[in-house]
Amino acid sequence: MSDDGLVRCGWAVVRPGPDADLYRNYHDDEWGHPLKDGTALFERMSLEAFQSGLSWLIILRKRENFRRAFHGFDVEKVARFTDDDVERLLADNGIVRNRAKIEATVANARAAVDLGSPQDLSDLLWSFAPPPRPRFAELSDIPSTSPESTAMARELKRRGFRFVGPTTAYALMQATGMVDDHISACWVQANGSKRVQ
Repeated sequence: MSDDGLVRCGWAVVRPGPDADLYRNYHDDEWGHPLKDGTALFERMSLEAFQSGLSWLIILRKRENFRRAFHGFDVEKVARFTDDDVERLLADNGIVRNRAKIEATVANARAAVDLGSPQDLSDLLWSFAPPPRPRFAELSDIPSTSPESTAMARELKRRGFRFVGPTTAYALMQATGMVDDHISACWVQANGSKRVQ
């Protein structure tokens, strides 16, 4: 239970301070809420890839810098990034400066453009969403991959996407409401609304 008397998923409860508010707000207002906007999904896909091997808190702290650096994650703009843009991003200490992840984000934007519109990216990702299931009681019961995330990763790789393996794909599914992995006692509803405690 959090200090405000509400039950949240354990990962969202951290020591008091600015990071606690950042995590709590992300948990309460975004994580697990159904997200179908293609541009927003491209942002989440990109941030999940940057998070690989790092704490999600690092990404949340740098999120606005990522948005600035990647032009709001507009796939058309990012798809036109050149080697000079990659070098510019590698010199930007406001983001995670990892060449492979930066180049993957550009490649993923190009793959997304090849699909058609941002809505086509949304349709592709959501085609892997499993049927609703009961929530797990404990964080330790929640898987890190699923057959659907494995299938999503395989299809994305086939279409030229990078840095979206089964674990990253599952994290994307959790973050964007394709699966509801809030614990059963959590006060946030599966549809993004709040339960009255």
